[in-house]
Amino acid sequence: MSFSISGKTAIITGAANGIGLAIARHFVDAGANVMFADMDEAQLIREVDAISTENNSARYFAGDLRKKLTLANLLSATIDEFDRVDILVNASRQMLVSEPLNEGDDAFETLLQQNVTANLRLSQLIAKRMIQQAENDGQGHENAGAIINLTSIAARRSHEDLLAYSVCSAALDQLTKSLAIALAKHHIRVNAIAIGSVMSGTLKAALKDQDKLRKKVIAKTPLARIAEADEIAEIAQFLASEASEFMTGQIVTADGGRTLIDPVGVPVH
Repeated sequence: MSFSISGKTAIITGAANGIGLAIARHFVDAGANVMFADMDEAQLIREVDAISTENNSARYFAGDLRKKLTLANLLSATIDEFDRVDILVNASRQMLVSEPLNEGDDAFETLLQQNVTANLRLSQLIAKRMIQQAENDGQGHENAGAIINLTSIAARRSHEDLLAYSVCSAALDQLTKSLAIALAKHHIRVNAIAIGSVMSGTLKAALKDQDKLRKKVIAKTPLARIAEADEIAEIAQFLASEASEFMTGQIVTADGGRTLIDPVGVPVH
């Protein structure tokens, strides 16, 4: 089977920085047409302008993806530029420290909307387009599309300061599995990548001037290091390619072995 995604069109959310940006860049390098989507328009412009491709395969869309109209406009912009969409990577996510006994803490509502609801709505919208494309293309038992969610091992590792993030990560895991079942008959695969400590923008901020915390995170990871965002991008390419065409509803864990030994331990990102 081929790992190629050349000629495919992908929408990558959270593509202005961190893991989303790494995935978007990696997909462009792999020959895909990529719509970089995020709220930070200035950063999107800088990143897309820095990418030089012969066929101008990188575009950007700026907007608040928590709004239904914005999601519809994102799909329309992608179709206008590339005529179709074959891959969706929901890499837009947020992590907030929460206070479990603070009734005024709105972290749960914020993360539920950002990390779960927005992903669900966009996945539904893109899946309908993929189904339409497959019907127009006259496809039989071929891949109609691939949806990849970015989740966290926090779904399986409870930490008191990450109640909201952990619950929403678990919800996203179940969302992945439920959508996989619902879309299987349409030949659309839905998988997720559950990350441990990866050098995302959030983790960089958390570790800034915190050498003790950095060492603690590494000590809790059997492979004794923090992953680079590009490593997650390579897994995303695998899940988007024909090489994983018999995989759906799977939560692929990339944590350096951390979940094997860390029952609670250090907060995960």
